[in-house]
Amino acid sequence: MILALTLAPPLWASQDSSSPSSLSAVTHPAALLCLVVFILSYIAVLMEEYTHMRKSKPVMLGAGLIWVIIGVIAPSYGVDHDTLHSAIFHGLEEYASLLLFLLAAMTYISALEERNVFAVLKCKLVQAGFNYRQLFWATGIMAFFLSPVADNLTTALVLGAVVMAVGNGNPRFVALACINIVCAANAGGAFSPFGDITTLMVWQ
Repeated sequence: MILALTLAPPLWASQDSSSPSSLSAVTHPAALLCLVVFILSYIAVLMEEYTHMRKSKPVMLGAGLIWVIIGVIAPSYGVDHDTLHSAIFHGLEEYASLLLFLLAAMTYISALEERNVFAVLKCKLVQAGFNYRQLFWATGIMAFFLSPVADNLTTALVLGAVVMAVGNGNPRFVALACINIVCAANAGGAFSPFGDITTLMVWQ
């Protein structure tokens, strides 16, 4: 959906950028409607815990509605059918390339999980007998360097399980260590061009 919003301005920019009609597209009621659709879709994603609806459903519906709105108002700004067609297919091409990359990456992660690589890592850390301070730094450092090759969710789940197994009687430590793991995983992904989807967006 964000892709649809980001591709919309080039449609108007393809015309004379100094023209008032091009600039007025930002304040057009349809543009404001696109913003409302985006916000409502985002709220629906945030309410997943209560609605039990997959995040992909409101996002895909919202993206489709935004593209429909863009297609309706595009001719009034001098955007022909071919330009609009090219913009849509450019977005689909970017999405497809990203999807194929993530498919290959998740296949690699699934192969590691099938061979119990992450389970062995968890057992080694638990058996090492680290104190809370050592475990805090060890899991944070591991999350930083593991997140570029594994997605952030897998990294957080694996190392979070280690923290919960060791610090079972100390909820304060578990909370702080999990926060550290999540921050380190995101920082590690952004550090490397081989990270997750967020990393790809940053590098693009």
